[in-house]
Formats: sequence, structure tokens, C-alpha cells
Amino acid sequence: MSNLERDPQEAPCGGLADVATEPVNELLIGRDVVLGGTRGMKVTRTLPNRDIRMVGAWCFVDHYGPEKATMRVPPHPHTGLQTVSWLLAGEVTHRDSVGSEQVVRPGQLNLMTAGRGISHSEHSPAAVELHGVQLWVALPAAARGIAPAFEHHPSLPVLTSPGVRVTVIMGELGGATSPATVHTPLVGAEVVLDAGAEVVLPLRPGFEYAALALSGSVRVDGTDLAPGPLLYLGSGRSELSLAAGPGGRVLLLGGEPFEEEIVMWWNFVGRSHEEIVRFRREWMAGSAFGAAPGTDDPFGVVPGTDDPALPAPELPTTPLKARGRHR
Repeated sequence: MSNLERDPQEAPCGGLADVATEPVNELLIGRDVVLGGTRGMKVTRTLPNRDIRMVGAWCFVDHYGPEKATMRVPPHPHTGLQTVSWLLAGEVTHRDSVGSEQVVRPGQLNLMTAGRGISHSEHSPAAVELHGVQLWVALPAAARGIAPAFEHHPSLPVLTSPGVRVTVIMGELGGATSPATVHTPLVGAEVVLDAGAEVVLPLRPGFEYAALALSGSVRVDGTDLAPGPLLYLGSGRSELSLAAGPGGRVLLLGGEPFEEEIVMWWNFVGRSHEEIVRFRREWMAGSAFGAAPGTDDPFGVVPGTDDPALPAPELPTTPLKARGRHR
């Protein structure tokens, strides 16, 4: 799933200004976004947030379901980021302009690296129960111009203790390393706790962290967390305690604070308003809308779908420059 808002706002992100250099417990309330019109699927978006834009290189978090719904996201573009698709229920078929076609199911990872430009679509079977998260990772300057790529990881490393199962989706945690490609030091992990279970996770003091409850209820560092808000945990931690009452599932995100300043708009990550303008122009003038394929078309065409490509919204009238996060 991607950003289908018809009036997206530019979001300046990144930089080290006001990154919490000590442990904190800040609940960040998300906003409801309906994808695909008034009858579309509702998601709760907690990043970017008005109080904090990023957690490490993680710059976008949508949590959806559980609900019976049909995901039908037509071909659309991305630049300068990785999309991380993680399901708890249902299945989604990914297709992209580099020729990938892959169904992702619960416990599997679909990872798309946009680099200098890619387009893709996402479809689910009609009216299945869907529950999952869609995440974006901002690419650093050294990687944002690389060729687009796609990875599917049907199995991932798992850490276990009594009543606890931790799947390392991205990066490294507790000595277990995901096979997924990363371009900055980060971690993404799903923690499942049975009723009454407790666990202490090892953390890196130089990372900043956040936790998102996906189901049930879990006490994270003394804060009761249920689905909805994102709990920002700051940095300076060497461990994190989690305890479940009736049981629950939590997504842990972390990484080195992202030093570079970026601009996010619609499905693009760039470094300036002018760059976003160029990305939009190239998408609207590209082969997805009938132009002959050429070197100035970085996005290409998504095969295997009858859905027309998604036109980009109009740009905001006031240019914004990249600057640090707000907290």
C-alpha cells in the first residue's frame, strides 16, 4: 500500500535537531486516512507525525485492519525509499516495473527498493480479511540513485523465549540478522507475546526506537500500548522490557538518527521541492501514460495489471525546503 491521498502535503524530515538523546515515552497519535476514495480501506498513519517525522530511517508507517476489504492500488511511482510490506492476515500481490510479481502472506517480507525510480501495484483477493503494516525507509544519499530492485523473503530469523516469539524483519536484533537489504543501520522486528509473557530485548544506545501495537495489549517500558498510537522511545537505551496481560503483538522500529534532510511528497522522497517537481513531471510524462519509453522515464510500466496508472496530485503552491524534524 502507498500514499493515495489526493491532497498530500510536503513533509520535511530528517536531520538531528531535537532527536531525543535519552529514553522517553511519548505517545504519537496517528490520523485516519482512507485510501482509494470514500469507500476505500482505512489506515492509521503514525509516521510522519506532527511531533516527529522519522525514527531512524523509518519515515512512513500505515497500520490497517483487521477488516474484510479489497486492496486495489493501481500502478504508481516511488523514488528514494524502500517499501516494507508486512502482513498479519490476508495476502497481497505485488507487481512492479522491473518485472517482479510476488504474493506476500503473513510472516513473509516483500521489500521494494525504489532507488532512482520504480512503479508498482498491489492487489488483494476480493473481500478477504486484511491486517498489516506498510512502512517506508528513506534511502541515504549514497543509495538513493541506485537501480530499483525487489526482494521476497519467505522466512526470516526468529528469536524465542517462553511465551515470546520475535521475528527480525529488517536489520539486526539480539544477534539475529534479517537477510533483507538495508542501507542504514536500523531494525524492524515483530514481537508476539502470549498471555502473561515478559521479555527484555537488547537495544543499541545509539539508535532511537518506537513501538506500535498491532493487536492485543502490551506494556512497553511501563506504558500500556494498544493498537492506535506509536510510542516513541527516544535513544540511549541498552534494553527494553515488554510484558503482556492478555497477550499481544508489537512492531519495534529503530535505527541511527537519519542525519540527512529530506522532503516527502505523495510517493516520492527527495532532497528539495524542485526535485519533487521533477519526479512528478517525469511520472506524468512517462510511458505509464502512453509516452514512448525513453531514458528520461525512470518509472516504466507495471505489467500484468489492467488498472490505469495513478495520476499524481497537483503540487502544493508553496514550496518547502528540507529541514529537520519537528518535535
